[in-house]
Amino acid sequence: MSTPQTAPSWRNWSGLESADGLEVVQPADADEVAEVVRRARAAGRTVKSAGTGHSFTGIARPQHVHLRPERMRGIVAVDRDAMTVTALAGTQLKVLNAELARLGLSLHNMGDIAEQTLAGAISTGTHGTGGRAAGLAAQVVGLELVTGTGEVLRASATENADVLDLGRVGLGALGVLTTITFAVEPLFLLRAEEQPMSWTDALAAFDDLTAAHDHVDMYWFPHSDRMLTKRNTRVGTDLAAAEPLPRWRAWLDDDLLSNTVFGAQTSALNLAPQAIPAANRLASRLLGPRSYTDVAHRVFTTERRVVFREMEYAVPREAGLDVLRECRAAFERSSLRVSFPVEIRVAPPDDVPLSTSYDRDSFYLAFHTHRRTDHRAYFAAMEPVLRAHGGRPHWGKVHTIDADDVAGLYPRLPDFLALRDRLDPDRVFTNSYLDRVLGD
Repeated sequence: MSTPQTAPSWRNWSGLESADGLEVVQPADADEVAEVVRRARAAGRTVKSAGTGHSFTGIARPQHVHLRPERMRGIVAVDRDAMTVTALAGTQLKVLNAELARLGLSLHNMGDIAEQTLAGAISTGTHGTGGRAAGLAAQVVGLELVTGTGEVLRASATENADVLDLGRVGLGALGVLTTITFAVEPLFLLRAEEQPMSWTDALAAFDDLTAAHDHVDMYWFPHSDRMLTKRNTRVGTDLAAAEPLPRWRAWLDDDLLSNTVFGAQTSALNLAPQAIPAANRLASRLLGPRSYTDVAHRVFTTERRVVFREMEYAVPREAGLDVLRECRAAFERSSLRVSFPVEIRVAPPDDVPLSTSYDRDSFYLAFHTHRRTDHRAYFAAMEPVLRAHGGRPHWGKVHTIDADDVAGLYPRLPDFLALRDRLDPDRVFTNSYLDRVLGD
């Protein structure tokens, strides 16, 4: 184990959460994690494993001991008969994706950012998009964690099944994840089609598009009547059929325009917000169609170098388009100026008790601002609309719900809290965020 050290501070990616004066430890395996947990418990201190800090909330904020997972990375087992892969929980999604591709394997679905660690991604409910393939946690078939008493516990369908059931989205409240086992499939290709549409045409076509394609994203540009639509369709496992974007086009669209130029533009618009409506209308008009075919993870994920802040809620799928219309109406009644698009996605029901898509088809609405923009007024204007329709917030993105709200949104919360009492009776893994959303 690395020598404990006191770090001056910890800060998450968006800059919204920070902590000072922490004891920092870099364990290499579950036994070393267990030793740290037992020591902290005896001293009445708390422990948090925080990786890349991609949550916008304080869900991973350390208070006393900060476990850094850099030494717990990589694939440790591949079972081609069961079609499962086990990886250390500190592995970043982008590393897992690349390693799986090298093995000729892939996850079924994934989100659009791959910087997170596996533990962080499943613990916060990272979901991706698609009416047919559920989110990341629904692909978890086994895990290993260290409990609040320092026990190393393994969970699968046949061993500690209740821990697997409830721990796939565990919020970091049940233990420190050390390994995660995913169901995988042969590496497959996606055909990506991107097309700008009018607001009216996009909403009219939405149900047909989601029925016809495996994965659909839409982006509405505030202050405009324009949408960008993205449709991804599975086209088999013959990798020779791939038709990726030319290198120059990928660099132009995804590196220069989507990161460098967009970052400079949104940063400049912070200083001149009155120019945002015209800039959004121009940007939405300049978008053109494109299509390509590539291996799944290269289509699903994109690099995001422009630092932003985000709120995302999942509302029932049947209410989704009406909620979107209500959000637009609330926005247009305000004097807000917002330079980032609103992201729209869907997901099928899953059986993960604290997943935002638990037991219902879901329609996701995500709202973003530049990191130097005060997001509070914008999010406060949108959140009541989302909550009025039974919206469940993404655990890792900005929201204001508390324990009473959570109790009304998640029918199996009592089971989760009972397991928390069993695995972490002394609340070694708590912090102020968990106190707010789960109670103490």
